Amino acid sequence: MQTLYSVASLETGVNGFRNIAAKMLDDKLEHVIETFTISVLYTLRVSQFVETDAAKRSIKFLPTTEDLNVDTQIAANSFVMSIVDNKSFHDKIEKSKLERFIDDEWVKKIYKNFIKTDEYINYISTKNHTLSEERDIIRFIWEKQILGNEDMVANFNDEIAGWEDDCELITMLMQNFFNSKSKLDFLKLLSAEKLEYAQDLLSAVLGKESLCLEIIEPKLNNWDKERVANIDLLLLKMGVCEFLFFPTIPTKVTINEYIDIAKQYSTPQSGQFINGVLDNIVKDLVKEDKIHKQNRTNK
Repeated sequence: MQTLYSVASLETGVNGFRNIAAKMLDDKLEHVIETFTISVLYTLRVSQFVETDAAKRSIKFLPTTEDLNVDTQIAANSFVMSIVDNKSFHDKIEKSKLERFIDDEWVKKIYKNFIKTDEYINYISTKNHTLSEERDIIRFIWEKQILGNEDMVANFNDEIAGWEDDCELITMLMQNFFNSKSKLDFLKLLSAEKLEYAQDLLSAVLGKESLCLEIIEPKLNNWDKERVANIDLLLLKMGVCEFLFFPTIPTKVTINEYIDIAKQYSTPQSGQFINGVLDNIVKDLVKEDKIHKQNRTNK
């Protein structure tokens, strides 16, 4: 949607649109992967800062017993080590030069807040943790100490281009990251299937615009056509293309997804508008036997 919206005002032919849009989409997807990797890196740095803290406290002129006995077990947390041992993670950081986005002062601030929490105190109170407990304490750093910190999110908005638009997607990727039991390849974060879907949908909307408008415009009779938001029209085109050209995506899934996107990115009335128009379109397309869906396993 963002890519289509960006190229909508360009004055070029269909082939020009496709070439420009494809490049913009690739760049957008790459940026999302980089932002996700930065989010993982920040979370890792906070958990590892305990070692820096322990080292500094131990060389104080008059260190206390507490200074000399800082519990550093979270730095060797099994989930942390799975990230540290992931070569693709380090390769991605080096390839995209992502260390430049990490602010050591913010890492320190987050860490100082984190070690005061009941969750951290409970974690260091025992030495033997389950894999689930190891993962959960790192997830807590991300969800509550970083993403749940308004000042930190404001910093992301300032320092990471497009953070506000990508935040929901990054949050979903981070949830998947914590829930996944398999090793993640940070250099190939999106599967070939997802990349193919993204490019195919982009190409379909650009190449089938006339057909989409023929289907959509009669359904706008009860709406003020001149006041239909540009984003809403784009979402309707995308929805129609999924109805017609993506047989493994159920129509209900398409409608629900575009309702949610409209609510987030368009006007307060857009969710209801998208729901009404797409619902009417799909009913007619079914009557005309133009929608042929199949199970993904039969693709």
